[in-house]
Amino acid sequence: MIGLCTFRLMRLEGWEQKYREILREFGFSRNSDLRAAKFLNSLLGDKVSLSGLERKIKGKTVFVIGAGPSLSSCIGQIRKFNRVTKIAADGATRALIENGIRPDIVVTDLDGNLEYLKKASKTATMVVHSHGDNVGVLPLALLFRNCIGTTEGRPFGKIRNFGGFTDGDRCVFLARYFGAKRIILFGMDFGTKVGAYSKETRYNKAVKLQKLRKARKLLEWLASKGGCEFYTTTESIKGFEKIAFRDLKELVRE
Repeated sequence: MIGLCTFRLMRLEGWEQKYREILREFGFSRNSDLRAAKFLNSLLGDKVSLSGLERKIKGKTVFVIGAGPSLSSCIGQIRKFNRVTKIAADGATRALIENGIRPDIVVTDLDGNLEYLKKASKTATMVVHSHGDNVGVLPLALLFRNCIGTTEGRPFGKIRNFGGFTDGDRCVFLARYFGAKRIILFGMDFGTKVGAYSKETRYNKAVKLQKLRKARKLLEWLASKGGCEFYTTTESIKGFEKIAFRDLKELVRE
């Protein structure tokens, strides 16, 4: 039987090449990303155990909830499944909490609504991502009781790399990394519209859409590697089986 640590390393095979592509396509700086990761590492307290994430994910059905335009139509369905592990991508946190749903894990680079991130952090594991453009907000991680830091580059100290680029696809990479049995996407859209919960501050729409296109390609690449069952309730994604809301109960079977 392959040990868990070895299994995880195998599952990240090929990420460095994807990271180099991201740096090249978006003009990002590896050194800036590293400086941000080092800063976040200095902020985090005692090393947070990853066992909590593993307990929430390994061998389970996991809902990954994005902040795309279709999110509002998914809320009623998500609410029906109380005991399913729910991983929220940054802005989706607000939509969930406003509707009485508590995410188990929140993946964020801290550009979502801080009020709702703080509310979620009372019970959720916060997976805070560092990159060259968010150094100024990284101290907000100090507000979270249970916080794990991540980077797209080399992991070190208290900083981990589970794979992924945007908040949404990082949720999926995280779930697969920790051995989810199946991953079901909600509110994960990759079209030309940006969801109301996705960005609450000013942003460059062209860049945002470019990031969404890249996130989709990364999810297709991840699905091609297998390792679990991939489903989507909204946007069609290569490697993800499309599932109707009416079939969720049979598939999940809490």
